[in-house]
Amino acid sequence: MDLRDFINKCEKEGELKRIKAEVDWDLEISHIAKFVEEKSGPALLFENIKGYKSPVLTGAFGTTKRLAIILGKSSGFSMVELTKEWVNTAVKEVIRAKEQKDGPIFENILEGNKVDTFAFPSPKFYELDGGRYFGTAVFMVLQDPETGDINLGTYRMGILDDKTVGVQILKGKKGDRIMKKYGKAGKKMPACAIIGGDPLHIFASAATVKAKSGYDVVSSLRGEPVEIVKAPLTGLPIPASAEIVLEGEVDPQNLRNEGPFGEYTGYYTEELIKPIPKPALEVKRIYHRNNPILWETSVGRPVGDQHILYAFTRNASLWTDLVKMEIPGIKSVYTLPEASGRFIVVVSVEQMYPGHADQIGAAVIASNTGMYGIKMVIIVDDDINADDLPRVWWALGTRYNPARGTQMINRGRSTPLDPSLGPEDNKFITSRIIMDATLPFEWKVKPTEIKLSESMLTKVKSRWSEYGLD
Repeated sequence: MDLRDFINKCEKEGELKRIKAEVDWDLEISHIAKFVEEKSGPALLFENIKGYKSPVLTGAFGTTKRLAIILGKSSGFSMVELTKEWVNTAVKEVIRAKEQKDGPIFENILEGNKVDTFAFPSPKFYELDGGRYFGTAVFMVLQDPETGDINLGTYRMGILDDKTVGVQILKGKKGDRIMKKYGKAGKKMPACAIIGGDPLHIFASAATVKAKSGYDVVSSLRGEPVEIVKAPLTGLPIPASAEIVLEGEVDPQNLRNEGPFGEYTGYYTEELIKPIPKPALEVKRIYHRNNPILWETSVGRPVGDQHILYAFTRNASLWTDLVKMEIPGIKSVYTLPEASGRFIVVVSVEQMYPGHADQIGAAVIASNTGMYGIKMVIIVDDDINADDLPRVWWALGTRYNPARGTQMINRGRSTPLDPSLGPEDNKFITSRIIMDATLPFEWKVKPTEIKLSESMLTKVKSRWSEYGLD
């Protein structure tokens, strides 16, 4: 599957609408998209953008039905069920990507004076943004110079000039660690920014997964090898069916001011107050398909398609981490899209021994996924699904005892995008809370839950039409 296949499948399922009216890249696209996303509306393909011939896609992840289309699963799957499918696949044998000699991505090659990052209808999303953003549904391909591992990472990319885009590589992330290795060696870092290809590439780049190559993760999830080609200048692998690729290099010593930007938290970034220099991709070549599709996500306040993407990929990678830790009894994992798809996670567990819930809470924040950004972990019994939020609130109200069930961790790794961290705070450190909303395993006598009579339920269902309640 590539992005065009996904668009066609969404259209057949009534999950995509083509916008033929002329729209402006300056705020109009993002505001239409945001309005539709917050109502769980269809993905949008803007086909008539002022000053441009190529289209823009938004809202790709806006519903679980579209997540299911990307994963090749039934449209009736819930996010938790889709997550479990990912976990079952992630622990199986790895499928390797397949290298090709050529692909549609090389239909057009721009180099020298023809390189122009403004060649595509990159939107300006919000009024106080620092400019236009080429990349909000983009991933960057990097290679670790020591291990040879191929890393796929999602970083916002604002256009700085016609041959440069800023790259939001945060301190401590895998991309930052790779960049520092090049910097230590006195070298620039080869890099490719990718739009399009199999939508699963964005899943793999947004998830915190460990693999020799992010493309192998995509291949394993797809159940067959994804096709890649080598970018001519850097030799980096890129999807053969990508829509747009910016190939170039990042100078670790040459940081540029970028932003501010209206981020996924629903707030503008700190660049609104002070400049924060960041890495920049110096674009040497641009490759694109005929009539390339620029894929964007409108970001901003929850819930939009990026929050659903973040929630799903956090669910998947966190649940996989816990399975690999061999912790028994985990029934479901759910990261709340309403909490920006990152900060709050719920885990449902079938308790098997005293301290089981405590173990899971500690494991979540110690995991490869949970150690970054999660501020609240809620543990519930297995009679409650992690994504059944009314029942989760019920458990917090009736089973959670703050004195018994609360653990506070004062220092944990944070994202500097978290607006709850004040101006004087260390933007990379946050506190965390684990809330045990289970009934303790060791209690010999537990509260008796009210349950409806099965025989009376059968009778009521059989007479339902008589009640005139249909």
